[in-house]
Amino acid sequence: MQKSKNDLWVGLFVMIGAAAILFLALKAGNLLSLSFEDTYTVSARFDNIGGLKVRAPVKSAGVVVGRVAAIGFDTTTYQARVDLDFEKRFSFPKDSSAKILTSGLLGEQYIGIEPGAEEKLLAGGDKISMTQSAVVLENLISQFLYDKAADTGTAEGGKK
Repeated sequence: MQKSKNDLWVGLFVMIGAAAILFLALKAGNLLSLSFEDTYTVSARFDNIGGLKVRAPVKSAGVVVGRVAAIGFDTTTYQARVDLDFEKRFSFPKDSSAKILTSGLLGEQYIGIEPGAEEKLLAGGDKISMTQSAVVLENLISQFLYDKAADTGTAEGGKK
């Protein structure tokens, strides 16, 4: 009888541990957000979204004010269309701008909202027209190498 009682406690402990690991994995992967706030959806178009993913945070002044709801491709403008779900308690002027930023050097990408100065506020279905695409690290490195190669070629050409 004592052995089955211990087995029950060990099994319960293992189940709680597995649930805690699952919760942490979902939280770390940005797949779990425990927000039950009402939201409104706003869209924005970007030339390059880099590694932005659905459920990525939307931040203003470092505070999470929403999440990326959907990512699609517009075949007429050849741009990425990103739908943003803002919590209703946060409102931004219509002339606000959005840019794709990175947490740290190689961290996750998120959307940063810079508030504008207009009196009218964004509402559901509106579009943010001022956007700045993601900075792609590979493009920066290749541009740096190209510039260095061009400088070296000019320096060698000048010596002859």
